[in-house]
Order: sequence, then structure tokens, then C-alpha cells
Amino acid sequence: MPQDTAALTAELLAAERAVWDALVRGDAAADGAALADDFVGVYPDGIFGKAAHVAQLAAGPTVADYTLSQVQARPLGTDHGLLIYHASYQRPRAAGAEAMYVSSVWARADTGWINVFSQDTPDLPGHIVP
Repeated sequence: MPQDTAALTAELLAAERAVWDALVRGDAAADGAALADDFVGVYPDGIFGKAAHVAQLAAGPTVADYTLSQVQARPLGTDHGLLIYHASYQRPRAAGAEAMYVSSVWARADTGWINVFSQDTPDLPGHIVP
């Protein structure tokens, strides 16, 4: 695992972008390859596993464009890392953009990084955290 946070951030961000790029292309195989078999995603509409994440692409791309910002990474032991960021994205045929904060846990595997957990929190305009 990279010893410095900058290297870890770059590696995890590249892995995370691969998931987003799969959503843009509607590429279920690439999406599935990036997720652990026991992947868990926590979203505003429920808790889902790998099969549901991949199945969302059955009708094609779910994202038209995206921007990731406020990116931070933290090591979680020697073979895991946490990526935290803000995502702004546009759905295909949607009138407006959406935004959320994401925390994503990645595990180092023989083939690179694999996503084991992700949680999306909607970015609520005007909401101020005390």
C-alpha cells in the first residue's frame, strides 16, 4: 500500500473513477469488476449489494457526466483505504444536476483495488451542519 496519502488518494480516485466511467458507458461488466462480491452500498433509498448495483445498468447508462471534488483519502490498515469526496453529476435526459457526498472503502486485491463499501449522502442545498 502506498505510504503517503497523495499516492493513496491517486490510486483510490482512479479506482473510483472507473466505477463512475462504467455508469457513464452503461458498462455492467466494468462496474461488476470494480465491486467485491460482498459489496454493500448504503443509499438514500436503501441498502443494496453488488447485484443491484450492476443491475441498474441493464437499461443503459445511469450517468451522463460527473465531476468529483473535495477528494480526501485515509488509510484503513495496510490493505484498505477510505475515499471521501463530493460528486456532482447529471443523469441522462434529466433537466438538472444532482450532488452528493460519498464515502467509499476499497480493499487491495491481486488485481488492484476493489470496492467493498460505499455510502452516498445527498448534498442538501442550504443545509448547514452545526
